[in-house]
Order: sequence, then C-alpha cells, then structure tokens
Amino acid sequence: MSTKNRRSFLGACIAASTIPSTMPHWSSRSLAQESRPNNKTAFPKSARGKGVAATVHPLATEAALQILREGGSAIDAIVAAAVTLSVVDGHNSGIGGGCFLLIRSSQGELVAIDGREKAPAKAKRDMFLRDGKPDTKLSQTGALASGIPGEIAALEMAHRRFGKLPWARLFQSAIVAAEEGYVIGAATARAIQDEQSSLKLFPASSSVLFDGDGSPWKQGDRLRQRDLAKTMQSIATQGSDWFYRGEFAKRVATYLQSLGGIVTQEDFAAYEAKLREPLRTSYRGNTIVGFPPPSSGGIHVAQMLMMLERFPLKEIYRNRPATFYHLLAESMKLAFADRAHWLGDSDFAAVPRGLIDRDYAEKLSSRIDMEKLVEVPSHGQPPQADSIFFGDRKHTTHMTAADAQGNWVAMTATVNTTWGSKVMVPGTGVMLNNQMDDFSIAPGIPNAFGLIGAEANGVEGGKRPLSSMSPTIVLGPDLQPKLTCGAAGGPKIINTSLQIVVRCLDLEQPIDEAIAASRIHHQWAPNQLNHEPNVPVEVIEQLGKLGHSLKSLRSIAVAQGIQKTAEGFLSASDPRVDSVAGAI
Repeated sequence: MSTKNRRSFLGACIAASTIPSTMPHWSSRSLAQESRPNNKTAFPKSARGKGVAATVHPLATEAALQILREGGSAIDAIVAAAVTLSVVDGHNSGIGGGCFLLIRSSQGELVAIDGREKAPAKAKRDMFLRDGKPDTKLSQTGALASGIPGEIAALEMAHRRFGKLPWARLFQSAIVAAEEGYVIGAATARAIQDEQSSLKLFPASSSVLFDGDGSPWKQGDRLRQRDLAKTMQSIATQGSDWFYRGEFAKRVATYLQSLGGIVTQEDFAAYEAKLREPLRTSYRGNTIVGFPPPSSGGIHVAQMLMMLERFPLKEIYRNRPATFYHLLAESMKLAFADRAHWLGDSDFAAVPRGLIDRDYAEKLSSRIDMEKLVEVPSHGQPPQADSIFFGDRKHTTHMTAADAQGNWVAMTATVNTTWGSKVMVPGTGVMLNNQMDDFSIAPGIPNAFGLIGAEANGVEGGKRPLSSMSPTIVLGPDLQPKLTCGAAGGPKIINTSLQIVVRCLDLEQPIDEAIAASRIHHQWAPNQLNHEPNVPVEVIEQLGKLGHSLKSLRSIAVAQGIQKTAEGFLSASDPRVDSVAGAI
C-alpha cells in the first residue's frame, strides 16, 4: 500500500473511531434495580451485521472491519486487530507478549493455538530469591521479568491455516498508526502516568512515552513510534523468522543480557506456538468450548458451570437476586482453590483431567449452601488425580471477530501487568512482557494479581506460566456457534467469562446486556467477595448477612463478545472503557 493510501486508510480509521452511537437498551428482562456502569464515551458498544468485530480500541476494530470488507476471514481480521493494538494499546498487549486463540472454522473445526510466553532455558526455581526471600520486583520489572513472546508465532500459525488475505496486508493499519501517530486516549495517558517511575528506568521506554522535557505524554497528544513501525514492516515482509531467528531476537538477547538478563537468541529460535486440544464440556444442552492448560480459564469456567447447573438460576435471579450472586461467588471460591493447587503448564505439570469430571463438579456443588457462606480451607481432590492428565503430562485485552462464512475467533492477548516489564528494546519500539510473574515464584507468595500457586506452576526453563485468559465459544445443541466471549483483567477474566455465559444462557440476556451488567469476583485467596458499585445496595446487604466479606471495586474486568441472533451477528464491547464494537 502506498504512503498516500495508508494515510487515507488511517484517516478513515480515525473518522470511524469517533462516530457517536446510542447505547443498547436495558432490557426489561433484567432486574429493574440493577444498573450498568456509566458509559461516558461516544464509541459504539454493539453492532449487527454479516461480519463483526469488537476490541478495546477504535483503530483496532476499524482495522478488523476493513479486512472483512476486503474479503478477509475473521482470522485475518483478528491478526490486523492484534497488531494494531500493539501500537495503540501497548500497555495491555503487544507483539512483545503472548496470547491464546480459540477458533471455530467455517468447516466446523475447533482449534486452540497457544501463543503463551515461555521461560528462558536458564530460568530456575529460585531465580527470584534474594537472601532466601522472594523478590517480586525482579519478576515484575526489568531484565529477568520477561518470557519469550509468543503472539507473532500464534498469529502466523492461525493465518497459515485460516487466512485469506496476504500476511503483509494485515499489518498496514498498525504500520500507519505507528509511523504517523495516533491520538492518545485516556487509558493510555493514565497508564503512562501511573507507571512513569518504572518506565523512566529504561531509556528506550522513556524516549517513546515521554516528551522532550521528560513529562508523560497526555491525553490528546499524538504518539509516533517510528521504531515500532519499522519492526512491524520487517515482520510483515519477512514473517516470524525475522522476529525469532533474525535481527529482533539478536537485539533482545543482547540488550537483556546487558541488563543482567538470561534470555538468549537460542531461546527465541526454540520458541513455537502450539496446537492444543480445545476443552469441550456441556451446560444445559450447549457445548462449552474453552482453552486447555496453560490456561486455567477453560477448566474453571467449565467447572463452575457444572457446579451451577443443578440450580434454577433464572428463577433465582428473578426472585432472590442476592442468592444468585451468592451461588456464583461460592462456585468461584471452590474453583480458585483448585486453581491454586493443581494448575500449571500441562507439558510440565500433572494437571488432572478430573477437574472437569461431572461427578467431581457435582461433589463440589453439593458443598454450596444457598443460605450461608461455606468455608473452603483448601483444594478438592478430583478423581484419578495421579493418573489421568491434560497434555503429555491482566495487563491483557480480548478481541473477537466472526464472518459470513462461519469463521469465529476469540483471542485474548497480554503483556501481563501495565506496560509489562517496562523494558522497551532499543531500536525496535517493542515493550516486553513480564509474564515470569505469572509463575509461582515461591510457595504461598502472591503475584501482582494476588494469586498464589503451588509446585505445578513453579518456575522452570522452557515452561509456560499459568494464565487466566479464558477465550470461550458456546455451540448450541445443533453444534453451531451461538456466542463467544472473553475478557481482560487478570484472574477476573475467568469469573467475567463465567458470568457472561450464565447471563446469556440462563437469563436469556443478549450479549451486549450480559457484558454491560454488574459483576462480582472471588478468587478464594484472599477470602473476599469483590463487587462493582452498581450492584444494588439491598443485594450487597444480603450478601453480607450470608457471611461474605465484601469490597467494592470500580470495575471488574473488560469484556468483548459476539452472539448469533435471528437478525445476524451481534457484537458487543464493554461500556466500562473506550472499547468499540463494529459490523459490516
């Protein structure tokens, strides 16, 4: 594409990203007293059409829609969206991070592509201990915090199998946004401001994210990232070889080693995206398709749904709303207790398949008391926990797309915490992840999201850290796609995905309403039920009487989703942030 045409395309993206839209109506099927988070943006939150996409940023959504207009597949659209988000939403995700892709192809094939980061070969169990004590600063910031990025390898694998347009075409929106700049929104400005002290530790990071006077770029400023544009152009023309076995790998290894890191060129050359077997479980006659380990989300969304299946949730929601939230919270607590003990990379750890055994889920469910909170001191014991396993042995973002040919894709991507490790590699414009913090760096030591883990998620060379990313696809009784969803927000991802599925399938809410509705979150440790402030006061009071220790959070996760309706696809994005849903 010529420079002139790229400029025209960028102008179209910017214009499309600022079109005001009315918010979807609040259905009478919801509780009258339940309200949604305030949406202070003018960005479209839902859209109907024959091809749809939803992401956290207007330029990424428009990039995906443009690919669909040109005849690209939903997988092509997701690639374009993902690399564009690397430019315009780099504090959440990027090519310096990793991802999971869950795909349902037009031929009915279900595919899970694992682009999770891997620990460097020299990583060791005690690498974050100093004087015998764990130092979380080392796993969260700087040269030791990064795993080998997997997003480019995963995107290329998906494109080779299901793409229609040329690989290089999918990068044009990202290249233009990086080369010519984009206007910084509130979220990016806040992310720079909040992390400025750590970002200033690394010259390349501060040279891009701060102005000539050393002040953080502000909302409304134009951010140009010319090194990142060159990197994107190199990947577009040379593919993943340039990234994993060429100049980029050499630059990363050389720079991180100069800072005391352990990443080598050989680590990059050895990286490969992996095909995983999608999880398939059932819920009320539907097939729930989730992501297997190293995702914990697929297992625990399925596990919680099976726990909840014995309860008439629609009737309970209508007549006893506090009990509805109580049941969700108790299932979350039981699932997260299992997560802390059993979950890890199934290529290294023995992750029991019994975690999604229906009899085991029913055993857990029998512990739930509708009238009071039940203490969960430890994990459960799934059947055949010592013999049958998976496999051979956030900050984050979610995006989704579907096309008229029947391709559906849900992708969750991350650099872990805001701006990842805070390390931008000089001359590349790429911010590296801090996924090493997603390992259990020592027994009982919480990571940046307050999660604890056991030996199954211990640090080991070549291992992929446990993830909460939970891309989910629901197939109806006819095995046709019914809806897809996912979220960003660390461990809150799992519980947000659960609540969207329950609202769509049990409460019969449309996907936009399900995403907008108030949410709760419980992750077992700490023993605390978080809720959004718009959960009705009387519900909060009743939850307190049931024994819950309550804490209000401004918002719980950020989600996107798609639903098949009689009128076509309905895409939805989250009103909690400046996310955008679009259609063609």
